[in-house]
Amino acid sequence: MQLEGKTAFVTGSTSGIGLGIATALAKQGCAVALNARKATKETDELAAKLSRETNAKVIYVPADMSVAGEIHAAVAECEKQFGKLDIVVNNAGIQHVEPIHTFPNEMWELVLSTNLTAAFHTTKAALPGMKARKWGRIINIASAHGLVASPFKSAYVAAKHGMVGLTKCTALEIAEEGITCNAICPGYVWTPLVEKQIPDQMKAHSMSKEDVIKKVMLYNQPTKKFATVEEMGGLAVFLSSDLAASITGTAIPVDGGWVAH
Repeated sequence: MQLEGKTAFVTGSTSGIGLGIATALAKQGCAVALNARKATKETDELAAKLSRETNAKVIYVPADMSVAGEIHAAVAECEKQFGKLDIVVNNAGIQHVEPIHTFPNEMWELVLSTNLTAAFHTTKAALPGMKARKWGRIINIASAHGLVASPFKSAYVAAKHGMVGLTKCTALEIAEEGITCNAICPGYVWTPLVEKQIPDQMKAHSMSKEDVIKKVMLYNQPTKKFATVEEMGGLAVFLSSDLAASITGTAIPVDGGWVAH
């Protein structure tokens, strides 16, 4: 229970990587705030279920991560409910796959605001409390696409490269404050977001589902298998612990060797 007494806000955490990280943190004794755009019966039930399974305090805090005011209000609610906010995991993200020349302008703006600008606002809102207590952990979920590019994902790749840059700037600014900031850069992790990409990729590449998985998604992933949300959660727990106090400003690939090419 190396995170007992700590508190965390994990954005975009009702499924996929976010939920995997929230679960891992809760299992280590951390109180956790789950997040998605709206509060529903299902989101409240999910928080209650995770609390029962881990014996940790788990709440649900709704916020549209493309809206700055809602993000700042969500961080304030976490601080109110928990009394403090020690860990922020910037995980919320969306994807759109399309060639640049037909990429919708509004989708570009939405991907950038959700995948990158939201992390700026959560960090900005959480830092004053962390600095006052001289302890904090900011974990940005970037991507292998924050280090390398692929076609048809211009907004996503731009946002994730920006996330890595934001991570480095944040780490340098808070290096003497007892706060660390790191980016996790997953390759393909089997999540609902990845599964939803398959039809768009099939259309963009004129391929079958099986060929998209083998020849597009896992082509550059030498292990030829999807990573798991549990692996992401394990790394997030480590980066949140005191054992990782000297790790900051890094972009850590968890990609089956993708960026080793």
